[in-house]
Amino acid sequence: MEVRKQLINEYLLEGQFGLEKESLRVDREGFLSHTPHPFDDLVQIDRDFCENQIEIITGVNDSVDDVYDELKSLHNLAVERLYHLESGREYIWNFSNPPFVKSEEDIPIAKFHGHLKTKERYREYLSKKYGRRKMLYSGIHFNFSFSKRYLEQAFHDSGEEDFKTFKDTLYLELAQKVVRYGWLIVYLTAASPLMDGSFLDYEKIGTDVLSPYASGRCSEIGYWNQFVPILDYSNLSSYTDSMQEYVDQGQLKAAGELYYPVRLKPLGENSLENLKETGVNHIELRNIDLNPLAEIGIQKEDIHFLHLLLVYLNALEYETLADFEQVMSIKNIKEAAKFNDKKIEIETGWDQKKNIRELTKKILEDMENFFRPFGNPETESVLAYQKNKVLNEKARYAKKIMHAFEGGYVNHGLEQSKAYAKRVLAK
Repeated sequence: MEVRKQLINEYLLEGQFGLEKESLRVDREGFLSHTPHPFDDLVQIDRDFCENQIEIITGVNDSVDDVYDELKSLHNLAVERLYHLESGREYIWNFSNPPFVKSEEDIPIAKFHGHLKTKERYREYLSKKYGRRKMLYSGIHFNFSFSKRYLEQAFHDSGEEDFKTFKDTLYLELAQKVVRYGWLIVYLTAASPLMDGSFLDYEKIGTDVLSPYASGRCSEIGYWNQFVPILDYSNLSSYTDSMQEYVDQGQLKAAGELYYPVRLKPLGENSLENLKETGVNHIELRNIDLNPLAEIGIQKEDIHFLHLLLVYLNALEYETLADFEQVMSIKNIKEAAKFNDKKIEIETGWDQKKNIRELTKKILEDMENFFRPFGNPETESVLAYQKNKVLNEKARYAKKIMHAFEGGYVNHGLEQSKAYAKRVLAK
């Protein structure tokens, strides 16, 4: 699906943005909280898998700046409320890897009541199938949709006859490109090289572990299905049917159990039926670590980059993602999650591999060339920020975090959470 550069330039920074941020609640000693979820009055702050894991959900925003500001506002609200809990002061843990974990009982499944009780039973099913520890991984999901003006003009230029089919096809093609380049997102945002020993062995609580991974949650020890799914992207009906087939075969309890780096979502209820009937509303990127170097878990520059990457990928020539490439792409994501990037090799085809640093540098240079004619200083700055992570080894998040928090991962992380809470309360 060809997209005119003039069209991209005209609507470059337009779109709609949303963020979902998972975080664990911890007490003053760095242990997981055991108090009930304290945000039942706020629909923007929900439970995730366990009762002590929150999910902050922004609304739909018209710019990166706006969605960042809303996430910060909600994050600060949560920080302030946790600080003043009658049951005892708590903090938001700002890492993808958990703090001290004493046992399975330290990870209480989220409680729901009434018609929502099915959510609790679903979590019990996940607990038995995958184990509770992996459920403690936390991260950020980035949601994006192209602006209505962009889609309408692109549809007009395409000569297609049906707008819904055009839009669905655009997002299906984009989703395949995101899967193919998913390793790049992991490499540039991986931020969890350290973990407490209790995450691997409850007996080793309080022991720092420098893992071989820059991102545990996106690595081979992360939260993945027990098989690599093969999806049919030929049209939206085939796409939803290929996911439903895994449910029908008993490999998944529900489509939401498909742990995949990208999802296509409808407006309203997130179900395959609604997606097939009403079409794609937005795309969700799911393999982004919490960044403890950022006050609210993500740098604004990285949100801008994800936006630019989607614009860039959307304009690339479309190539069908073959079945073997789907398997290869998941393998590449797990490979990109490793710490030693000098030895990370990304598969680019049959028996073809390239070092991740060199390949990332080449893609970022291609992006710079693509966006340069538009003369946008902010775009140039965002790409330079990402490129510095590759050119300057010390600028990579995983490296920075290793040096900043090693020798007291939980204690140093807790000090950071406490310091941030004080700054929020002082305002």
